[in-house]
Amino acid sequence: MIKNFFHRRFRYIYLRLIRLRNQPHELALGMAIGIFMGMTPTIPFHIVVALALALVFKASKITAAVGTWVCNPLTIYPIYKYSYKIGSLILGFDNNGKFLTPLVEAINNVRLLDIATTILGAGGRVVSAFLLGGMLLGTIFSVPSYFLLFYCFRGFDLWRKSRERPKNGVF
Repeated sequence: MIKNFFHRRFRYIYLRLIRLRNQPHELALGMAIGIFMGMTPTIPFHIVVALALALVFKASKITAAVGTWVCNPLTIYPIYKYSYKIGSLILGFDNNGKFLTPLVEAINNVRLLDIATTILGAGGRVVSAFLLGGMLLGTIFSVPSYFLLFYCFRGFDLWRKSRERPKNGVF
C-alpha cells in the first residue's frame, strides 16, 4: 500500500514535469534558482524565496519549487556542514565544528524550525558563515545545473515537437 502511494506520487510529479510547456530557458532558470535556494541555510523559507525569485527573473515557478528539493533529509547535513565550514574558512573563523553538534541534533530530529532557530541563535558570525558558505555552494551547483538542464529541456522540447501531429490532418 505504501509502495503504491509513493509510486502514484512520483508518477504524478513525473507527469506534471513532462507536461510543462515553458521555454527551456525558463525551466532551467527556475531549477537553478531552486537549487541555489536549496543550498542556503533558509530552510523553512526555501520554496517561498525560490518562488519570489522565479517571479522576479521570469522563470518557471514549478521547477524553482522542485529545485529546492536538493536540500532533503539525505542531503541537509552535508549541505549545512560544508556551508558552515566554507563560510567560516572564508571569513577566517575557527571552524572546529563545536556549533554543529546542536544543529546535527535538530537535523536528526527533523525539526525544521529548530534548525533555523539554532542557526539564528548562534550569533551573527555563525549566521554570516552559513549564508556566505551557502551562497557560494549554491552558485557552484546552480550555474552548471542551469546549462545542463537547459540542454536537457531543449532536447526534450525538440523530441516532443517531433512527435506532434500536424494540425491540418496531413500525416
